Amino acid sequence: MQIREFSGEELEDVAGEFFLPMIARTGPGFRGRVAVQELGGALTLSRSHWAEPMMTFRTDRMAARASTCDRMLFCVYSAGRGRVRQHDRCAEQPAGTGVLCESRSRFERVSSTETWSMTLRFPRRLLPLRTAEITEACARSVPATAPAMLMLSAYLDRLFDVADDLADRQRADAGHAAIALLAMALRDVTPSVPGGDGPEEVLLDMMRRHVREHLADPELRVEELARRHHVSVSHAYTLFERIGTTPGAYLREERLQAAQAMLSDRKQNWRRISDIAAAVGFLDLRTFERAFRRRYGMTPGGWRQERPHTGSAPMTRKQGMPQR
Repeated sequence: MQIREFSGEELEDVAGEFFLPMIARTGPGFRGRVAVQELGGALTLSRSHWAEPMMTFRTDRMAARASTCDRMLFCVYSAGRGRVRQHDRCAEQPAGTGVLCESRSRFERVSSTETWSMTLRFPRRLLPLRTAEITEACARSVPATAPAMLMLSAYLDRLFDVADDLADRQRADAGHAAIALLAMALRDVTPSVPGGDGPEEVLLDMMRRHVREHLADPELRVEELARRHHVSVSHAYTLFERIGTTPGAYLREERLQAAQAMLSDRKQNWRRISDIAAAVGFLDLRTFERAFRRRYGMTPGGWRQERPHTGSAPMTRKQGMPQR
């Protein structure tokens, strides 16, 4: 578990590290606190406390950045009140409700009171809904009284409390179970999307799935990905623009996330760094190390050394979130 206390001036750094890169606006006396449980890969669960009102927003330019275009946030207020605006919709968020946001388009989040909240951050591909359904689910309040929402809120709260005692594989399984509950809750508020995804969306999903299933293939590059799906390279770029990235950036991000997960798994400690690099399609170790450092701020070896110690001690009452 990672715990951070911060001022308003530090909020943007904290948001970029634990949630998404955002622009923040707070008062001069703002104080916040966040505790984060990593559930594997880019899947995290956090508890946050904002002592005063605040606003964060993500611009069109920020939404187009390749490193975070696939991220989703689902926020549940346990106390306080706010609102989320995205896709020309504004969702009010009283205590107990949940709201989904996607990182690949601009959004605004305002907390109008002191708030306590939980946030599930995860890759978009984990949510078992169609592309159009996910977009339609964003910025729609999931009522606190909805049965699926009651189940999800209780599950997230309990998962956060016990995550320190779970093995890495158990954390990953528990995180995926949370996503399944979230999908159930979202289906209750998402309008019916007629007709399904068009052929371009289907082709894009096929290409993304092919990338995830062939990460170890060193021959898989943008040109080869396009050839295998019988499209031109320029058309491949056009398809990936739909999710705010490029084919090459998407392939690199998926490879680095897979490597990060392997380096975070104690059961993989027997594998050499070069073996892990090869397992995700990097034949040159130095190229892998440079890409990993740019993405995560440290070398693969440094990541492996630090991760087993993170969250090794349970959070005490003094360390924990402020009590209401």
